[in-house]
Amino acid sequence: MHFEDLRPGDRFDLGSVEVDEEEMLAFARRFDPQPFHLDSDAAARSTFGGIIASGWFTASLFMRLYVDRVLADSTSQGSPGLSELRWLAPVRAGDLLSGRLTVLESARSATRPGRGTVVLRGELLRGEEPVLRTTFRGLFGLRSGPVG
Repeated sequence: MHFEDLRPGDRFDLGSVEVDEEEMLAFARRFDPQPFHLDSDAAARSTFGGIIASGWFTASLFMRLYVDRVLADSTSQGSPGLSELRWLAPVRAGDLLSGRLTVLESARSATRPGRGTVVLRGELLRGEEPVLRTTFRGLFGLRSGPVG
């Protein structure tokens, strides 16, 4: 996939992933050991009523779908970052999440021939309910190469 393949309004189905309890808990133990991610009793007493996935774990699930469906076979040159990351609903073990990517903007680079920038909206949904939304920039090589 090249810059030219990412046109504003385009939407990509990123596939789906089931939240694996062991992976979810291992991630929380290592990177986000808050009680409502690890302790069943504490989580039951929390506003969540049970153990939920770390938002960072949920974001990593989106990233894996994005890599597998878009970046792995692309001219990606990385990303300068994101402008939005929202956790919209708690995610739990066993949830089936589907990924969606929408191209919001695209522009050829004025300073780097052969490259363009796209603004992308990524989402994870549980059924029709969005659980994660992110807006970020991606840098992609042009099919036509440097202009000049």
